[in-house]
Amino acid sequence: MTLRAERHDLPDRTEFRLLDVGDELIPAVRKSAFTASGGHWARSFPRDAPHLDRAWHNFQRLIEPWLRQAAGLDPVPWEDALTTVCRRLGDARADWWLTGSAALAVRGAPLTPGDLDLVVSGADATRVGDLLLDGLVEPVAAVDWFCESFGRAVLGARVEWVGGVGAVADDPEPTDFGPAAAARLETVRWRGWEIRVPPLDLQRAVTVRRNLTRRAELIDGLSGADCRTPVPE
Repeated sequence: MTLRAERHDLPDRTEFRLLDVGDELIPAVRKSAFTASGGHWARSFPRDAPHLDRAWHNFQRLIEPWLRQAAGLDPVPWEDALTTVCRRLGDARADWWLTGSAALAVRGAPLTPGDLDLVVSGADATRVGDLLLDGLVEPVAAVDWFCESFGRAVLGARVEWVGGVGAVADDPEPTDFGPAAAARLETVRWRGWEIRVPPLDLQRAVTVRRNLTRRAELIDGLSGADCRTPVPE
């Protein structure tokens, strides 16, 4: 069977659905937060979400490479995607910073991010969707989560951003994407770009809580890493 995408417009929501998903892509579909229902997988958005039609157009052509990368079947050209993000968001003076594994990779950690995770101001979340419109696969929409909104694009590699992150993100412990990280951002220079990232000690603490032993060891290998918290065996 061949992966198929369908759009279903409901009274107040629009669903982007996937059908005939091969077994090798199921883990990637789950990781991408699709919901299983009635023999298909779906992502749902408000009917009035900005650029909904453009996102659907992009979704149809980009969903398979997106899922193949997420499944580990194809390489992830994260460096090219990050260069595009730096150029477009920098030129527009958008308020954003980088977190997750990519924030370690730009410091020189020998790992390959599966995607780019951005934190943006609530005021700039929709504008980031405008700036990444050619790769937008999920319109920026309000969410009932630790943030006000979420958007997703594929610019060779997947780019995801959260806007308006609140204090709940650091409850019960500080994260590398919440206000605690935002208050202690550091700037690293990567390929001529200045990129704001969370402090290493905070990323390491999050990594230890997630039992990512190998990643914690990589952080320890970076200059200035805080090694006071033991890595679990």
